[in-house]
Amino acid sequence: MSYEHLLVAVDLTEECDPVIKRAMKLAEPTGAKVSLVHIVEPMAMAFGGDVPMDLSQLQQQQFDQAKERMQRLFLKYPGIQHGDLHLTYGQPRQEIHQLAKEHNCDLIVVGSHGRHGLALLLGSTANDVLHGAPCDVLAVRLLKKD
Repeated sequence: MSYEHLLVAVDLTEECDPVIKRAMKLAEPTGAKVSLVHIVEPMAMAFGGDVPMDLSQLQQQQFDQAKERMQRLFLKYPGIQHGDLHLTYGQPRQEIHQLAKEHNCDLIVVGSHGRHGLALLLGSTANDVLHGAPCDVLAVRLLKKD
């Protein structure tokens, strides 16, 4: 089975490099399109929504930093077109699923630490994206750095 459009969810750390490289390698033989997405979670969600202060300036700084990092990834991976970089606010699972539907992606690629025990029960972004995905999902196992 070959894929035509891969959506790669990135966290903008160095850990996303093996995930992008895996997606590019999968896309190469068929010339499939590769898009990158990073979701900036609203700070109110991250802090439980009960923060009694204005976080808008901090949120904007976080978004601007993410934009700079996405630009660096664009320069690092020349096979990705500028229009295929997606940076948005929201809940990762919902935004990734929505983007995959809107752009007719047939594979979502995410990084996974392959956690076990309590960490597995609590879930992860990779696990969250898997459930209810509109297409296939590939979890690229990330090696632990000791």
